[in-house]
Amino acid sequence: MQVCKLLQLMTISTYTILFLRSAGTKFGMEEQEIVIVGAGIAGLATSLGLHRLGIRSVVVESADSLRTSGFALGILANGWRALDAIGVGDILRAKHHKISRIVTTSVNSGIQTAELPFRASNSQDDLESRCVNRRVLLETLENELPRGIIRYSSKVVHIQSEDRVESIHLSDGTVLKTKVLIGCDGVNSVVSKFLGFSKPAYAGREAVRGFVYFKDGHAFEPKLMQFFGKGVRFGVIPCDDYSVYWFFTFSPSSQEKEMVEDPAKLKLFILSKLGKVSDEIRRVFEETELGNMVCAPLRFRYPWQMLWGNISKDNVCVLGDALHPMTPDIAQGGCCALEDSVVLARLLGGALKGSDGGNEHRAIPEALEKLARERRWRCFDLISTSYVVGVMQQGDGLLVQFLRDKFMAKFMAGVVLKKACFDCGDLC
Repeated sequence: MQVCKLLQLMTISTYTILFLRSAGTKFGMEEQEIVIVGAGIAGLATSLGLHRLGIRSVVVESADSLRTSGFALGILANGWRALDAIGVGDILRAKHHKISRIVTTSVNSGIQTAELPFRASNSQDDLESRCVNRRVLLETLENELPRGIIRYSSKVVHIQSEDRVESIHLSDGTVLKTKVLIGCDGVNSVVSKFLGFSKPAYAGREAVRGFVYFKDGHAFEPKLMQFFGKGVRFGVIPCDDYSVYWFFTFSPSSQEKEMVEDPAKLKLFILSKLGKVSDEIRRVFEETELGNMVCAPLRFRYPWQMLWGNISKDNVCVLGDALHPMTPDIAQGGCCALEDSVVLARLLGGALKGSDGGNEHRAIPEALEKLARERRWRCFDLISTSYVVGVMQQGDGLLVQFLRDKFMAKFMAGVVLKKACFDCGDLC
């Protein structure tokens, strides 16, 4: 009897071992040199930048496909420099109109308050700006990466640090061990929490983003059209000959907070707040299907956290919204993420190629610390500026409206252009 039981146990053990082996790495341990968490703009751009330098990375993404919520985003000159650095700028230029100027208009009076060309101050040099379809951007980055780099349905549930190696535990039981961990996992970042950052703060405003496709084309000139007043800020930007992106930000009252969950009520609310705009602008909002608009709270990281927070620690760092979530008022969230990616790829590439293998444990933390030094003040500046500009643009007080419409509109438009003059450099 005992012999039979022993044989049964041996058989069960054998089948268990065979099953685990057949399951491969799904239930086992896997080693990767670089793991990037999050397949958003920062994550894919960083992976592509490293790929251009001959360095392989793995991108783990919790969703089962690319996440394209938000529909589109403005990419200004600094973002295009970064896209050129990783080799996808021309692919995207061919699909999106170049925006020639920024125009601001008062919702209260319907009068245009400022108009500036996208040009650097005291210069005739154009500052390239285009409104880019988010799906097209992410798919372009994905298509430039080798197959197998991105692993979907791979949610990070735990991070463990031990002896200069990070262990990333995924929800399916897989454990990835890596020399470098890069967090690009958005405002609710697991990696930024691991580094000690607190949750981003609520800015007190909601942002509705929408996208409308005109099958017969639209008649808009290639301009960024912004409107302020009545406690709201909104804008309309053509992406190409047929599609138009729009945004609308507001501070909801206690009664309006429930409305954000109902797209039909939200659309009626937006239409009621458009004020004295042209019929062409109103038509953009009217013809947007409910499924092509999304509302989300605006969150930002307190800028002083950029000065003393752990942007990097040992062989771990964060980029993009995981590092510097900001309000969208100067159109720098995505652009700043692209800058991050190029800077990190350059520094990390130099560290890995310059080390002989024996001193990687020193070269990698030094590269990430240098990233933190380079990006700290830039992020502080953009978060602070964006928040202040948003307060001015959306303010509803009589004094704020008077100052904005009479004196500040042109200045604030100039601030947007000034922040776009930054050059993150090339990969090498």
